[in-house]
Parts: sequence; C-alpha cells; structure tokens
Amino acid sequence: MTNFNNNSFKEIAAEFEKADSILLFPHMLPDGDAIGSCGALCHMLRKMGKTAYILIEDPVPKYLAFLEKDMCTFDMNIIDEPDICACIDCGEVERFAKRKAAFEKGKIKICIDHHATSKPFTDFSHISPEAAATGELIFKLLKEFPAEPDEYVGEALFAAITTDTGNFQYSNTTKQTHLITAELYDLGFDHNKVSVELYENIGVARMLINGRALDNMEIFAGGKAAVAYVTQKMLDEAGAEMDDTEGIIQSLRSISGVEIAVLLKELSDGRIKAGMRAKTTANVAEICSRFGGGGHVKAAGCSLDGTLEEAKALIMKEVEASL
Repeated sequence: MTNFNNNSFKEIAAEFEKADSILLFPHMLPDGDAIGSCGALCHMLRKMGKTAYILIEDPVPKYLAFLEKDMCTFDMNIIDEPDICACIDCGEVERFAKRKAAFEKGKIKICIDHHATSKPFTDFSHISPEAAATGELIFKLLKEFPAEPDEYVGEALFAAITTDTGNFQYSNTTKQTHLITAELYDLGFDHNKVSVELYENIGVARMLINGRALDNMEIFAGGKAAVAYVTQKMLDEAGAEMDDTEGIIQSLRSISGVEIAVLLKELSDGRIKAGMRAKTTANVAEICSRFGGGGHVKAAGCSLDGTLEEAKALIMKEVEASL
C-alpha cells in the first residue's frame, strides 16, 4: 500500500462542511472519471447549500454531456475568493496549468486523486493509486457528508468508475471496485441509460476520425507496440472534435501481440499530447514521466513540444527501449 500521509476522508469532509464556496478542478481534456467525480462532489456540495462549480478549460466531451447539469464553467472569476479549491483526479498543477491562478485563490487547497505519479502539494490530500478510479475515492468521501447521495450521484460515479476501468475490463479493477459499484445500484440510477450514453452514442464524425487514425497506424517494436496520430487537419476533414478520438487507443491496444498502444494528438495550440496504454506487463507511467507526464502503470500521458514527426520519433524510441 502506497503511503502518501493522506488525510482521512472524515478530515477532508469536515473542511468541505465548513466552507461556503468551492471550486473544483478536473484535469485538462477531462475524461469520465474527472467529470463524473467532480459532478458527484459538486452536486452533493450544492445539496448541502454550498456555492460550488467545476472550473474547466476544455469543453466537456459530448459523450459526458449528460453529467454536466449546469455545474461546469469557463469563468475563472465565478467565485472571487473560494473558501476551497480542490483538484480532482489530478495531482499536479501542470495538469490544469491554465487555471493555476484561479486555483491559487483558494483559502484552502485540497487534492483527491488516484494517480501513482501525483505528489502532495495542497493543505489536505488523499492520493490512493490502489483505487481503480478517483470515483471510488469520492464515493468514500461522500459517505462522510451529512447529505444523502441520490440518483445523480449514482450516475456520475458509475460513469467515473466504468470509464476508468474500461467497463471493468482493465487490470486496475478490484473487488473493491465491484463492491462500490454494487452500492451505487442502491441509489436507483439507470445503469443501462448511462452505458448507452457512454458507449453507444457515437456520432458519424467519431467513426470517421477513428477510421482515419487507424489508417495511419504503425506497428513497431517487433509487433509489440502500435502508434497512430490525429491532427487538426484530420479533425477538420472529418468534421470531428478532439473528444471524438475517444476509443482509438483502445482499438490499438486490442491488436494481437501489442503490449503498448500510443495515440498522438495535435492540440489546437500546437502541442502534441501523447496517450499510452499497456496491456499486461509494461509500465507506461514510467515512459511518460521521462517527458514530464505521468499517470498509471497501464494508462498514462504526457505533452511534448515540437512537430508531430519529432514527437512520434521520440515516443517510439522510448517505447521500443522499454520493451
């Protein structure tokens, strides 16, 4: 068990109870765990009479729009001096760098995360790499709140957990994951509805961009690795947005013999974001840490400057060396 000298959930809940205004910070390009965890926490804080918002810098992906419920905002000044600023599902300022100034305004800062590469930097923190998803940690935190969780909390945390475990297929899935999910069912939410929103709500643009990315796929490292990329031009041609690329990396990893899958994304500001997934024994968090990134052993990411070709060459070299 990794020891981060964590605060207890009771201690963290007490801070939230004392506060009147709270800003929540998911990581950039938020995924299901980030939005689901923030949504559940923000919803419960509002049920307790708090002023609470989720501050984002990227649009909520379309497949997660059903969770938004008017909680997400781009307004950096929506709360002048928050009693609490809490980063959720991210344990480094670099993962929400554009919102750093807003985060620093918090009188008290809290971090709740499950990434092994995170390092405590706030007044209160609970970082647990043993958790399959940050949603598991938010579930435990909410048990310390005076308000009762409801159907929306079930939807949001189910979305958080199912997306970060690959619909309970990834190796991070544990007995605890299933026990927590079983308790969520008691909240009366429609798990089939959530699953349809997440996995069976694909637009034509997403299908097109997935196909174009797989067209440029390259197998290397003796068949043990696969890489593909998405450029801004490709997105324009497909009429797609970056969140439509969800699922490409899973397709790469599913190829027989592939241990590490890499998807390179050319962001609108010119940076290259690399996402990596491992199938069994590889450690992609260690690879990404060489480029200032991080994540989990089997799911990690990093950002690189330079051209797509330069980033691809660097990443392929490190992946091949690790294999």
